[in-house]
Amino acid sequence: MYSYGHVEKERKKTTMINEVKKTEFAIGGKTVVIETGKYAKSAASSVTVRCGDTMLFVHAAVSPEPRVGIDFFPLLIDYEERMSAIGKIPGGYNRSEGKASDKAILASRLIDRPIRPLFPKGYRNDIQIVAQLFSSDQENQPDVLAILGASSALMLAGVPFEGPVGAVRVGRIDGQMIANPTYSECEKSDMNIVIAGTKDSIIMVEAGCEFVSEDDIMAAVEFAQKEIAVQCDAQMAFAADCGVERPEFVNPNDTSEIKKVLEEMCYDAVYDAYHNFDREYRKQKLEETKTKAREYFDNLDDEHPIKKMMNETGIDFVAEEFKYLEKRIMRAMIVNEGVRADGRHVEDVRPIWCEVGVLPRAHGSAVFTRGQTQILSAVTLAGPGMAQELDGVDPQTTKRFMHKYIFPGFSVGEVKPLRGPGRREVGHGNLAERANIPALPSEEEFGYTIRVTSDVLESNGSTSMGSTCGTSMALMNAGVPVKCMIGGVAMGLIKEGDNDVVLTDIQGIEDFLGDMDFKVTGNDDGITALQMDMKIKGISNATLRRALEQAKRGRLHIMGEMRKVITEPAKEMSPYAPRIFTMTIPTEDIGTVIGPGGKNIRSIIDASGAEIDIQDDGKVTITSNDKECADIAIKMIKQATFRPEEGMVIKGKVVRIIPIGAFVELAPGKDGMIHISQVCKERIDKIEGHLNIGDEVIVKIIKIDDKGRVNLTLKGVTEEDKAKVM
Repeated sequence: MYSYGHVEKERKKTTMINEVKKTEFAIGGKTVVIETGKYAKSAASSVTVRCGDTMLFVHAAVSPEPRVGIDFFPLLIDYEERMSAIGKIPGGYNRSEGKASDKAILASRLIDRPIRPLFPKGYRNDIQIVAQLFSSDQENQPDVLAILGASSALMLAGVPFEGPVGAVRVGRIDGQMIANPTYSECEKSDMNIVIAGTKDSIIMVEAGCEFVSEDDIMAAVEFAQKEIAVQCDAQMAFAADCGVERPEFVNPNDTSEIKKVLEEMCYDAVYDAYHNFDREYRKQKLEETKTKAREYFDNLDDEHPIKKMMNETGIDFVAEEFKYLEKRIMRAMIVNEGVRADGRHVEDVRPIWCEVGVLPRAHGSAVFTRGQTQILSAVTLAGPGMAQELDGVDPQTTKRFMHKYIFPGFSVGEVKPLRGPGRREVGHGNLAERANIPALPSEEEFGYTIRVTSDVLESNGSTSMGSTCGTSMALMNAGVPVKCMIGGVAMGLIKEGDNDVVLTDIQGIEDFLGDMDFKVTGNDDGITALQMDMKIKGISNATLRRALEQAKRGRLHIMGEMRKVITEPAKEMSPYAPRIFTMTIPTEDIGTVIGPGGKNIRSIIDASGAEIDIQDDGKVTITSNDKECADIAIKMIKQATFRPEEGMVIKGKVVRIIPIGAFVELAPGKDGMIHISQVCKERIDKIEGHLNIGDEVIVKIIKIDDKGRVNLTLKGVTEEDKAKVM
């Protein structure tokens, strides 16, 4: 077994930085400072990254030996937020940071994706990157700084990292590109794109946009590349200044004989499997062939070099090299024959069928099926009080649109316990959420909180894009007045030498054995979200442009199939969906409606069963499935905020009679008096016989004196006045 012990000792010598070193450069006109040699000296490397008052500590830890028994690169990225970074104590019972927030998980994925492809095949030492946000000015966004910090830490860690990597967020305001826009600038921007890559090529793109064109995306990429080059140059110079050189890595495991045996024994069977376009036949044929190959190697003598290598490392090199044989044959089919594993040509989209209104009690639902990928999306509508509260360091504190992506084991035929969402599920759910946000109506137009769940019923690639499509149709089925339909497509890439082929609508095996996973969402005219991950060391701008153009054609085809089922939002919402009623009260009456400790608002909710939300500007939203219940709540709020005005006609109840008149309750705690002279047109000597306690009467306010006393009349109420009240 190859040992990295001597390499680790050498690494410790070359990376121990005993003095403080720092470098600084500008991104978008803002100074970024990277410093090392001061903190966390027991880590393989540690840097601080600062821009403004946003500051992260980023640490790299490296195991001295490769991990035994694994056939993958064990890279672990953890991004952590501290609420102390913005001077707050966390919410919740324990007042401590709990599990990572969705934004922290997304930041971890953002760091991982451009770094993972830049380690050589066969490197299996555990590497952990921990990025800790210890200070946030809530202006400069930390996620792109965390990518920069992770790359810098790896450059100083003495590992065979084929970086450096730079990262920049691109925004655009009034047609002007901005590098690393602040939170407030992002709110005004029509694009929010994170681009990461080396000095020579782009590795990752993550975007949310307001219907921008493919040319706009390319302009943002080209703008970002200039900023990325500055970051890469600075990191190279910084590593040199710290005296750290990248070690050469030689794969210690020689698998050439395994490759030769598999080539001779399995090539024809694998070729046959991939040229039969039936998925089940291919799976069965490949499994049979792999089993025969494994039996051959299992029967080798224990002293055979191959057997010894696999026993010592614990790695199944037969399975690994069999996968590469599959990969070579599948890729050759695409590049040389223009045919894919299921018989499609490079731009063909798998057959699509859809349906809406599948769930009788859900407020909206849709099934989107494309090939062997099937998604069930369901919409739930609620009042604004059900918006998600976010307890994090970002300025955003609430979300009124939520999308949850659920990926059970049965969708791929596996037995797997149902647990909470992992990082992949959070990432896929966020992508479909981001894709549909630009199509949603404003809160003023549609005051509901919206939650969509997308359950994967069957999976063979592109489930996040299936969820995007299913969500759009389900929203329309629910009667949400969306601006347009949103579709999405996943693109792939096969690159062999100077030849590269872009694939439309990739299936699982093309993702697994391909070089790119590139997802694009939008409507007929523009892009709303984009996510690109590479498994190779980058992509050229020309190929990226071609992929964007091809993705548009695929997206338009998919939306054409969706429109065969639904073309516009339903005119009526589900009878089981709540209805929202709004009213406005004076801001000075908000405390009166809420009452001491919320006593008054609770009594209104208990009496009506409605959900009530009061904004600081006095806007009151009443949400209820029953209009009568909503009317009760509205009436009680009106009573609590009642202010008498001269000329007002109102219904009240007689609560007290005195010799000169009667008192009428106009609202709880607010009375007016009808003088005996205002009861009838003719003169009367006493009230009794004309008014009794408990009578409901329609009265008109004729005067409010200097002391606030309200004078009422019965005889001054016309039939027209009564009709208004009734």
